[in-house]
Amino acid sequence: MNSKERVLTAFASGVPDRVPVNYEANPGIDKRLKEHFKLKADDREGLLQALGVDFRGVWSDYKGPKLHKDFPERGVVSDNRGVRRRWVQNESGGYWDYCEFPLKDATEQEVAGWPLPDPDNFDYSGVKEKCAKLKEYAVGIGSPGFGDIINTNGMLRGMEQTLIDFMTDEPAGLLLAKRRVDGELEIVRRMIEASKGGIDFVWMGEDLGTQIAPMISLELYRRNIKPLHKRLVDMAKSFNIPVMVHTCGSSSWAYEDFIEMGVKVVDTLQPEAANMAPEYLKKKFGGRLAFHGCISTAGPVSFGTAEQTREYCRHTLEVMMPGGGYCFAPTHQLQDNSPVENVLAMYDTARKYGKY
Repeated sequence: MNSKERVLTAFASGVPDRVPVNYEANPGIDKRLKEHFKLKADDREGLLQALGVDFRGVWSDYKGPKLHKDFPERGVVSDNRGVRRRWVQNESGGYWDYCEFPLKDATEQEVAGWPLPDPDNFDYSGVKEKCAKLKEYAVGIGSPGFGDIINTNGMLRGMEQTLIDFMTDEPAGLLLAKRRVDGELEIVRRMIEASKGGIDFVWMGEDLGTQIAPMISLELYRRNIKPLHKRLVDMAKSFNIPVMVHTCGSSSWAYEDFIEMGVKVVDTLQPEAANMAPEYLKKKFGGRLAFHGCISTAGPVSFGTAEQTREYCRHTLEVMMPGGGYCFAPTHQLQDNSPVENVLAMYDTARKYGKY
């Protein structure tokens, strides 16, 4: 099988020739891996090939105006949704911290007028060519942060206000979520059409749990989150394209609803969280959902030895591989405190023991 066939077989809960492999990482460990393989700092493709990654992603270039200003005097940058971030350095690297929450106290009228990216301002003309260059791989659009409701609303209104919004049916928060989904759905629809069959899956996200329990009730999910998710899933299904949903924390409580909607694959699968152990997921949902993830970025890969990493990854493969439907990947982006030798051991184990 080539990478595309391998991934799509696994996404259909089938048995490929070997377990498909994916990669995401924070900048620090990404830089060190490229240095290890003697690659240039911007050579992502070279690194993906060196690690044997089966997945690739494409997106349309934004050609419109900058919608929200930066605040260099405070070290704050804004993206085109108005999300504000500040870089926070730490001993092993750094990360972007969401801050200031510009719509925290916004009214429904203010949310209605808040600038968001216009689907007309994206260039879809190059999508087909991008996909054609990656035709041997599984080509996805979206990301763990695409199509999510709680997280991005939280980046603009703050997490506390966002949860209050959904619990109380606050019009401003509900409108913000709807406006974002309207735009993202249209962008993805146009990309799929422009790809002429080159897009293999849609990747979206929604963090639904803490480490110990659900973050919201099932009733609240069904009332205010699931209808928006369903719009994105239905759009992808209309093109016969599978959807993978990234769900952090204890999220398996929502998986029956995912299955009912037609979601094919669940991503992240933090094994430390409640009801997220590989054994539990495989037994309860195997054959009805495919799995992508399970390799903890807070476990041996970050804090153990290379040998402990190999043992851990091999055990996960032994649990998740039988019957197919598993893609080997970190639960989140690999963290900057991960030793290079551990990451190399992780991917070497997938190559060595991931064959059927």
